[in-house]
Amino acid sequence: MPRHYLHPLFNARSVAVFGASEREDSVAGTLFRNLRQAGYKGEVYPVNPKYATVFGERCFASAGELPAVPELALIATPASTVVSIMQACGQHGIRHAIVLSAGFREVGAQGMALEDALVAIARQYGIRFIGPNCLGIQRPSIGLNATFSQGVTQAGDLALVSQSGALCTAMLDWAETNGIGFSSVISTGASADLDFGEILDYLAVDTQTKGILLYIEGIRDARRFMSALRATARFKPIVMVKVGRHATGAKAVMSHTGALVGSDAVFDALVRRAGVVRVNTILQLFASARALSTHIQPTGNRLAIVTNGGGPGVMATDLAVDMGVRMAELSPATITALDAVLPSNWSQANPLDIIGDATAARYRAAVDACLRDDNVDGVLAMLTPQAMTRPTEAAQAVVDVAKTSSKPVLTCWMGEAQVIEGRRLFKQAGIPYFTTPEPAVEVFSFLSAFYENQRLLMQTPGPLSHQAEPDVEGARLIIESALAHGRHLLNEVESKALLSAFHIPIAQTLIARDPMEAMLLAQQLGFPVAMKINSPDITHKSDVNGVRLGLSSGQAVRAAFGEMLADVQRLRPDATLEGIVIEPMVARPHAREVLLGMTSDPVLGPVIVFGAGGVDVEAFQDRAVTLPPLNRYLARDLIQRTRVAMLLGPFRNRPPIDMDTLENVLLRLSEMVCELPWLAEMDINPLLVDEHGALALDARIVIAPRVPTADRYGHMAIHPYPAHLVTRWQLPSGNDVLIRPIRPEDAELTQGFVRSLSEESKYFRFMDAVRELSPTMLARLTQIDYTREMALLALTEIDGKEVELGVARYAINPDAESCEFALVVDDRWQKQGIGHKLMDVLMDVARSKGLKMMEGEVLKTNRPMLKLVEALGFRVEVHPEDDTVRKVSRAL
Repeated sequence: MPRHYLHPLFNARSVAVFGASEREDSVAGTLFRNLRQAGYKGEVYPVNPKYATVFGERCFASAGELPAVPELALIATPASTVVSIMQACGQHGIRHAIVLSAGFREVGAQGMALEDALVAIARQYGIRFIGPNCLGIQRPSIGLNATFSQGVTQAGDLALVSQSGALCTAMLDWAETNGIGFSSVISTGASADLDFGEILDYLAVDTQTKGILLYIEGIRDARRFMSALRATARFKPIVMVKVGRHATGAKAVMSHTGALVGSDAVFDALVRRAGVVRVNTILQLFASARALSTHIQPTGNRLAIVTNGGGPGVMATDLAVDMGVRMAELSPATITALDAVLPSNWSQANPLDIIGDATAARYRAAVDACLRDDNVDGVLAMLTPQAMTRPTEAAQAVVDVAKTSSKPVLTCWMGEAQVIEGRRLFKQAGIPYFTTPEPAVEVFSFLSAFYENQRLLMQTPGPLSHQAEPDVEGARLIIESALAHGRHLLNEVESKALLSAFHIPIAQTLIARDPMEAMLLAQQLGFPVAMKINSPDITHKSDVNGVRLGLSSGQAVRAAFGEMLADVQRLRPDATLEGIVIEPMVARPHAREVLLGMTSDPVLGPVIVFGAGGVDVEAFQDRAVTLPPLNRYLARDLIQRTRVAMLLGPFRNRPPIDMDTLENVLLRLSEMVCELPWLAEMDINPLLVDEHGALALDARIVIAPRVPTADRYGHMAIHPYPAHLVTRWQLPSGNDVLIRPIRPEDAELTQGFVRSLSEESKYFRFMDAVRELSPTMLARLTQIDYTREMALLALTEIDGKEVELGVARYAINPDAESCEFALVVDDRWQKQGIGHKLMDVLMDVARSKGLKMMEGEVLKTNRPMLKLVEALGFRVEVHPEDDTVRKVSRAL
């Protein structure tokens, strides 16, 4: 893989420190001292026009006087000087910087203007920078301590990325005493240029980083952040703290960083779909760091607890249940095996109380039996120092057994003096150890959440191809008509027409403008009927007596019409009334009322909501939210996270609902959200669900104007599967070919395709002798983010089996205007126009994304590929750094 464009920033071979001095309170002076004391081997240039020397080294007056162009500029001068320094850096050819200076957006309008000027200058010269108002960065493996923090940071394989410099210093201080090292420490500050998204992109390919810790206050570019988070989490575990969970905290965040926070429930939905783990406190982040540093891999959420003390075991069990951890149910075979080696008075269940006089042999047998049990996903071994216990020997026994299993083992040796040596053994063996049960159980809950969220991450919803196509164009016309008339709230008839366009079952709805029309419409529908006011100004109709049910005669309908008008005029004289809705009464005695809806988060875009429905929905607060798009697995997960889910199965005398239909409605709602970017809010309340299906009785939809963009899904945090790119083609031989975007489930197909390639084709594609793809590389090639890359497969069917003929892909470059392509065709299917067709389709997709240039690298010995790209209009040039490679490019 080519070197990441941020590699020079995080691995700078030379650094200039602007503002360096010998003053004790100087930030830049501290930076200079830290670089020297950390053992940084690169060149360090102090820059300050006030001094001839700094700490005995020549000091330069400006960037223009430097004897060479440093790879990184550290700027820690007054805010008013930073823009001019950045300009001088650009003129001197410096392309990476860290701005530690404060005094920008966090101080108000004047600082915001200064920050805008800084960003403009950086873009003018192509400078990428971290900050302003940050602590700096550390890269311990090369001695790069470009921060003004104190202490020594040990090299390791965890990366810490934080918007709070204070959190960085606290974490580093804790890590130093706990023997935990870091690959990188990155304080992002105000993130005026580089934000979490691009930094995560770098850490995803950084070979020194195995796990990532994030401290987040707010997000600027939600799509980039979500895309990078999901891409990175496929290969490396990520644990994050996100603050601003409540309104007061969110306000503090905005004053601190100027970043939008968004709904906390929506952020939790992001965490679940991104395959990462969220913790709520710094202590939990510390505990997670300890677990990540040991590289344990979770496999589920069923925990077994082994303890020599009943009380601590019960405490741990209570906490586990509170946190949603399942206590493993030991198999009969495990119980039998334990009966043979444990005293007769052991607990016979989980938690396993192996009695206060437990020996090392007992611990070994109990932990080993649990790890061998298929019903157990992890073990927490606990010990309290009692008169008969030997904590160190017991610890060694646990260490020995843990080595025999891939399941996570956590330990809690309670006490202090008697257990210190045991904890040392756990530390040496890389086993997470804790002093009390609470953090141990919390860490296992985070591990199990990580496991579950990784399963959600793998979900890539495809098209609803087996169902009827929605009338997207008809739905758009309804929305455009309302917006053209200056309306943002659709009336009930329009709202239900929108639902019907996406095949969501609705109750028949008619609108009456006067009592006589109401009576005639009721007779047309058939009695009994329901009546509801139709007003764009009233959300909750029952608040103004705006609902009448079970009206069984024309006289009752006429009377109700007048009464409802009078009630609205009395209770809401300001409300505009657009008639009365007439609907047939729906008799479904076993129906449950649920709510489906969507809202638009200011940071993360549209989210889908599901929960208990009816008039008391606000009081019950039973809801779950998720980010679209959905598939059945995700829809089912959303339903199961609500309390009302318990009522959807067999309940008292009511049969279970038709769950498939409810899931279908959620999938249709997801489809609406994807295809209609004008949707701002939607409530389907109630949706009646029973054993016969589902029916939307009421709907409220709010719309908002939206400027068209090249990306039809630009309004969403997660790009849906681009089903609209599926095309069909035919080879000259008559074989039908399907061209479609790649999916995660294509991993086995892709591996087989690579295995079938000739050695020459493998070398031309990967520039290496590749027999087959590693699991990591296979995941990278098949689990793509359609926002930033595209891979198109050409498939045909032979003897009833799907066969991959070729694949073309592109990845968007950091400039967001160009992309790099790759193409490979199975040797047995070459010279049939497959490569040409794939490239034509790929270039069309790139154009539709607004990309302006496609480029690539081809070995000069790969003559068939060079001939193909020339035929496609690519320009071919000798690579400036390698004459064995040709650089090819073409405007789109």
